[in-house]
Order: sequence, then structure tokens, then C-alpha cells
Amino acid sequence: MIILGIDPGIAIVGYGVIEYKNSRFRTLAFGSIQTPAHTPVESRLMQIHNELSELIELYRPDAMAVEELFFNTNATTGIIVAEARGVILLAAAEKGVEIFEYTPLQVKQSVVGYGKATKAQVMLMVKTFLGLANPPKLDDTCDALAIAICHAHTGGSRLKEFYNLR
Repeated sequence: MIILGIDPGIAIVGYGVIEYKNSRFRTLAFGSIQTPAHTPVESRLMQIHNELSELIELYRPDAMAVEELFFNTNATTGIIVAEARGVILLAAAEKGVEIFEYTPLQVKQSVVGYGKATKAQVMLMVKTFLGLANPPKLDDTCDALAIAICHAHTGGSRLKEFYNLR
């Protein structure tokens, strides 16, 4: 199964493409879509949509795992990120890719074994699971890979149903 993990944002959208087969991981690609500051929001959304659509065409994932939004204190930023997330979901839907959503707690629990894990712990486990020499430099990219790993671990199990009931 090929999984595209996405950490949504407006300035930076982290992505990670992995293959999960016979309980083994293979990293196909990872990186980020970065939109320039001081650019109209609609232009940034179009760039995210276009670049993500190209990634989907290139890697033809079986599933896209996206992190659910966590609203902090800045509602304006949350709204703009929600708009970017909508464009991300639209790109997957247009290409017929099944979408799965995970909370940060679910991702940390699946990847590290502890729902309140630190960024450093997540980075270490992503590096370990994927056999990378170094973790990705951007947190957003590392998070996207962690989201893809989370889907590999839980997408076909009843664990996801358990979390959705809470």
C-alpha cells in the first residue's frame, strides 16, 4: 500500500510518501509545499492544490492520511489553515484517493507509543521506522511521515475505530 501523509498548513504543507508492504516501510518521497508570505490566500491555496495534485499523479497513493486540525488561540490562523486543509482534501477527492484523518494524539500514540510524546521522540521514531540516516529538517515533513506511519499501523485495524469513539 502506498500512503501519502499530509501535515496541513498555509505557509508549509508537509508531505511524506511511503510504501507499507509485508509489515515493512519504504520511503518513496518527502518534502514540503511552501507558499510565499504576503501572497493572496487564494493564490496560496491554488499553489497547494496544484502541487499536491501533481504529487498524487506521480505517486498514485492508495490512501491519504491527513492530520486533523488542532486549534490554538489564534482563530484567524486556524481558519486559513482549515481552508488549506479543504483544498488538500479536494485534491485527494478529485483523484479518487481515499482520505483518512488522525489527531495528533493518535499519531503520537501510533508512532511513539505515548500520546504526549515530544517532537524529538516522534522524529527519532520516524527516522527509525523508515531507516533514514537523519530525520527530515522540517517539522512539517517529519509530521507528515509520522501521519503516514500512523495510517500504516492503524488504517486496517480496529484501533482507529476505538479512537473515533472517544
